[in-house]
Amino acid sequence: MDPKNPPNLLNPEAEVKVLNNTVEGKRKWKQKEKGKQGREIQTKSSKDGHLKVEGRGRRVAENNNKEVKLSASTENNNMKEPNIHLEVLQKEPAALVKPESETPNGQYFLSNLDQNIAVIVRTIYCFKSEERGNEEAVQVIKKALSQVLVHYYPLAGRLTISPEGKLTVDCTEEGVVFVEAEANCKMDEIGDITKPDPETLGKLVYDVVEAKNILEVPPVTAQVTKFKCGGFVLGLCMNHCMFDGIGAMEFVNSWGQLARGLPLTTPPFSDRTILTAKNPPKIESLHQEFEEIEDKSNINSLYTKEPTLHRSFCFDPEKIKKLKLQATENSESLLGNSCTTFEALSAFVWRARTKSLKMLSDQKTKLLFAVDGRAKFEPPLPKGYFGNGIVLTNSICEAGELTEKPLSFAVGLVREAIKMVTDRYMRSAIDYFEVTRARPSLSSTLLITTWSRLGFHTTDFGWGEPVLSGPVALPEKEVTLFLSHGEERRSINVLLGLPASAMDVFQELFLQI
Repeated sequence: MDPKNPPNLLNPEAEVKVLNNTVEGKRKWKQKEKGKQGREIQTKSSKDGHLKVEGRGRRVAENNNKEVKLSASTENNNMKEPNIHLEVLQKEPAALVKPESETPNGQYFLSNLDQNIAVIVRTIYCFKSEERGNEEAVQVIKKALSQVLVHYYPLAGRLTISPEGKLTVDCTEEGVVFVEAEANCKMDEIGDITKPDPETLGKLVYDVVEAKNILEVPPVTAQVTKFKCGGFVLGLCMNHCMFDGIGAMEFVNSWGQLARGLPLTTPPFSDRTILTAKNPPKIESLHQEFEEIEDKSNINSLYTKEPTLHRSFCFDPEKIKKLKLQATENSESLLGNSCTTFEALSAFVWRARTKSLKMLSDQKTKLLFAVDGRAKFEPPLPKGYFGNGIVLTNSICEAGELTEKPLSFAVGLVREAIKMVTDRYMRSAIDYFEVTRARPSLSSTLLITTWSRLGFHTTDFGWGEPVLSGPVALPEKEVTLFLSHGEERRSINVLLGLPASAMDVFQELFLQI
């Protein structure tokens, strides 16, 4: 393999997708020292030498005093003002926050489970405390970031390509890109953030919009936006190759612990070579997650012809109970046995989405979802392993079979896909990537990712737990997200995007539960 032309997202010239938005332009950075907390980032393309980042009409910051206007109109029945134009003032040029003390240098190994998910994930955390205003938020969070980077030092480095043509991290201690901003409104006036809304929520995270490929995007960027109500939002832009949901949760929670002057409850385990591929590689399982399925039903054209609607469907405890009863009906294998919430929800969404898209009866459809392999590896991964410990499992069947048979049939398929994930299967997946460098195909596929068991809602920087947290957008049209919600986190919000006509059908099926 030519290391100068590695495949897929690893190609330095490849286009990078950031949650449905293509990031264009080239990173043309030069850096100069700026105090102890970090360095000012500048671009050669900026005429006056100050930071100038432009893209999608979002950010132009040419000096410290000019306002950065990020305008969008949102509507929400619960808002005091039905129309809010969100404007954000970037207070200072973007800075680089470096580790507080010296950290290891050199190349940092990323496993094949990391290589497979090199996509950007943008999330926000909304904080509002009655006892404490937002005056100290930037100082506290920024200082704690420099402290936590001592433990999570690869995040202060930069992605590069190894001689073998794989992603690796050059531990340069360059630092995490950090931005301070202010909004022109109260936090509850920005609209409904329980569903993905890149037009509005995207203004609360900092994208390096001049980056043309994945190598030009730092592993992590952070933006703290203060609101007039005394609340603030922490927006994070993170590369999935650095950690999965559990790893990201432990990183953010560790960051919060240091902000409160506490020791880390879960120090990170950094050695990812424990998931190195075999030599020679040994593929022992059928990996249909990589299979390309023909779009006989021409689903892609439907997304092109109609606007895509993003909605959030709340499954409260009562609705989940009803769904589980339906999921175990008409099944000898499930008769008298309960199924998990994940099994019932996944089966329902897969089946309902397939019906909503009106797939042809003989159209193959694939379900993909991630399984946490930490405890399934032999031996289990060490506590605090902050790399990707997840593996994708799958089920494939014909659309007609899925929609015509009872819900219990789909539940059985989900259950079998979970059982498929063993140490042998996961190590085979690692070796499969070593040989093929393939990425999972999303054609005629539903990819479910679940955050319902992740403790992002427990993050505390000294202002209490976030009043709300979640993604800015969904990565692709095939992705559906499960989020815990409500009192005691017992409800599940299902977030998905569908063409308008299909969304109407999905909503009807939801109401029939």
